[in-house]
Amino acid sequence: MTHIKIDKKIAKYRVLKPQIKEVPLAKEALKTQDNVIWMHEKLERPEVLIGSTYKIKTPVSDHAMYVTINDILLNEGTLHEQRRPFEVFINSKNLDHFQWIVALTRVISAVFRKGGDTTFLVDELKAVFDPRGGYWQPGGKFMPSTIAELGYVIERHLQSIGLLKKPELDVHQRKLVQEKRAEFEARTKQTDAFSKSHFPEGAQLCSKCSTAAMVMMDGCNTCLNCGDSKCG
Repeated sequence: MTHIKIDKKIAKYRVLKPQIKEVPLAKEALKTQDNVIWMHEKLERPEVLIGSTYKIKTPVSDHAMYVTINDILLNEGTLHEQRRPFEVFINSKNLDHFQWIVALTRVISAVFRKGGDTTFLVDELKAVFDPRGGYWQPGGKFMPSTIAELGYVIERHLQSIGLLKKPELDVHQRKLVQEKRAEFEARTKQTDAFSKSHFPEGAQLCSKCSTAAMVMMDGCNTCLNCGDSKCG
């Protein structure tokens, strides 16, 4: 190593990095290997794309959101044929969130066109929580925010085109779920004597015939089974 003596005061410095020579690539040869075309940000948009539209209707908004995801088909007709998401559009009559909707569509579309593994978007979007609280979907599933539901929509789309695998239970988990379900159904079958009745719902127990058939009629409790009445 060579030693250099510095006689002057150091005023500034910078780190020299090794220069990497950039080789320009033609558009037709971008990200290709053995004539296989991979997803790349310089890949030109075809005239026609395959699209799927999903509807998001939340209880926090009067208007629904329509999410359209367009896919590009790479290496069509070959063994390397693959369908990849290319762009996303979100449309809604609600203009309160217009700015973040436009920003989100541009960012997601840019990530799609970048190529590589874009499935990380699903977890990032699903982890967004609304500070005002989430909402319950029909069927009993809790959704922490509208952005999170958008993440679930993208997840469902990626599963449909084969980029993500649907979560499945293994043999032991399925067996456990079936046993718990059978146990629960067996418990619900063991109902009391009041569960199945030919008398109106909410009827009280008659002290004379011990039947849940006591109702209020003409201002007086009357049993519809034995006719007993507190009014005589």
